[in-house]
Amino acid sequence: QVQLVESGGGLVQPGGSLRLSCEVSGFTLDRYDIGWFRQAPGKGREGVSCISKNRHSTYYADSVKGRFTFSRDNAKNTMYLQMNSLKPEDTAIYYCAADDNLCDDSRSRYWGQGTQVTVSS
Repeated sequence: QVQLVESGGGLVQPGGSLRLSCEVSGFTLDRYDIGWFRQAPGKGREGVSCISKNRHSTYYADSVKGRFTFSRDNAKNTMYLQMNSLKPEDTAIYYCAADDNLCDDSRSRYWGQGTQVTVSS
């Protein structure tokens, strides 16, 4: 059974940092494209970062480049999103996901439950 379980969200002041984790079971991280998405109140889902299985490349949304880092620990079957210099506009529910072609079409059969990140003073 495929499961993606996120943790690490919370409330942080502007300029602060958080690290999100997504532990995966039912497949290994190198099986699919893997990625992070977010959805702010009243807005659509936005791709944050994605690692392509085939191209071995990491992509970032322009809004997070230089501030967020996507990494993985294959031994723990866990992916991470390190978020630094957080801004109020980063406030959203963050989701991890994995599937074929995720980095191309942002579609996935497999999603985490979401974790809330709130950036506020």
